[in-house]
Amino acid sequence: MNVESVTWLLIVLTLPTQNATARMRIWRGLKSQGCAALRDGAWLLPETVATRPELEALADETRAAGGTAWVLRLDAEDAQSAAFRGMFDRSPEYADLLADMAHFDPLAENVTTANKALKALRRRYETLVEQDYFPGADQLDAEARLLTLEAILASRLSPNEPHSREGQPERLLLADFQKQTWATRQDLWVDRLASAWLIRRFIDRKARFIWLQHVKDCPASALGFDFDGARFTHIGHRVTFETLLASFGLESDAALMRMGAIVHALDVGGEAPEAAGFEMLLKGLKTRIEDDDALLKQGGQMLDDLYAVFTTS
Repeated sequence: MNVESVTWLLIVLTLPTQNATARMRIWRGLKSQGCAALRDGAWLLPETVATRPELEALADETRAAGGTAWVLRLDAEDAQSAAFRGMFDRSPEYADLLADMAHFDPLAENVTTANKALKALRRRYETLVEQDYFPGADQLDAEARLLTLEAILASRLSPNEPHSREGQPERLLLADFQKQTWATRQDLWVDRLASAWLIRRFIDRKARFIWLQHVKDCPASALGFDFDGARFTHIGHRVTFETLLASFGLESDAALMRMGAIVHALDVGGEAPEAAGFEMLLKGLKTRIEDDDALLKQGGQMLDDLYAVFTTS
């Protein structure tokens, strides 16, 4: 979050004395927003689209619990505003996080434990970013280090998964990609299955698929997807499904974008409310279907249903 021209919000609270649970909940709410304490009962935040409604909600909760609360808008002079900004300096927290990252070993013998520890570092980083109203070089350093660690560990967890390449997806014409042979790694999982469904449903209705045991055996005439060196793969923050959406002008379809968020969350991490349920259903399919053509047929029906729901909701 970046604040260019700062207007400040001051929330003045008298917490309820008889309701310890409410006091703790309100206090945690203030801390989670990254409020700076000016004095007992007076907390400061820069005003943004998000912070005002969040403070108003905390004020309403305080009043409902029997306390008092006011949310005030402050236009501070330059010197005072600079002093306020100093109260939101997150460099010590970033230093602690970077120190813990420096002690994290992505090549540790127990890869499962390492993965859990790295996810905890990711959560710390994301929480810190949410409270960093004046981001600078420290945030960039932490993000770069975290992405490096995640890439190293990902290569151990899924050695055949594609590595993201830099740049933007090229914009392509559907007419140039009809009746093609498409190839990806066998043993379909989320991104490969969803991408194959997307290709046949929205890009190339007469597509033929090859499931590769070794990507080096991909025919030169085939359009590879979701492996290193493929025509369509991870680009920037996009997984292969999202790269295909961007390449073929499908990002205006809100339902497909919601599906892309699910694929992204399950493939490389992120938030999508429906992801866990989709993953369970796909695991169920794979317990009884070993053939990738059959998996695409039945998994495709599941994706058709999901698309239909997202189109109407």
